[in-house]
Amino acid sequence: MESNLKLSKDIKMVISDFDGVFTDGSFLLDENLNQQKRVNFIDIMGVSILLKKGIIFGIISGETTNILEYFREKFGIEEIHKGIRQKGIVLSSLMEKYNMNADEVLYIGDDINDIAAFECVKYKIAPKNANPIIKVMQGVQVTNAEGGSGAFREMVDCLISCNVQGNI
Repeated sequence: MESNLKLSKDIKMVISDFDGVFTDGSFLLDENLNQQKRVNFIDIMGVSILLKKGIIFGIISGETTNILEYFREKFGIEEIHKGIRQKGIVLSSLMEKYNMNADEVLYIGDDINDIAAFECVKYKIAPKNANPIIKVMQGVQVTNAEGGSGAFREMVDCLISCNVQGNI
């Protein structure tokens, strides 16, 4: 999929929301009130690609889903933060921990609880089906794909190969 994202070769860390990015933001609820979420393998492969390229990856989620443990175990991701309400504070602490500035970090999220995290970084990405408030924020770039349908992978593919420039 062709992408219009403009990213920098200087990005060294990608931090993502989970629901609305790796999922379409919905869930199935059965009679016993058990939740199930659909995650697209093409997006999961994007995590593998990032890590193989040496880019630090983490997830900051307001949810506490055990699906995040799958990512931790499958990829050995240290930076999985669940049940987070203050995403900007967590992202700032990660930037400090890894000695990164705003030009070296990309955040991808889809809703108003991601605003504080967006404010920490230069590269802000939202899936096509993100909340309209997010999509019109200054500096936010919108993917062609929707969350849960390849938006994360579109960002990864672009970061690795397309429209990648020096400092923009």
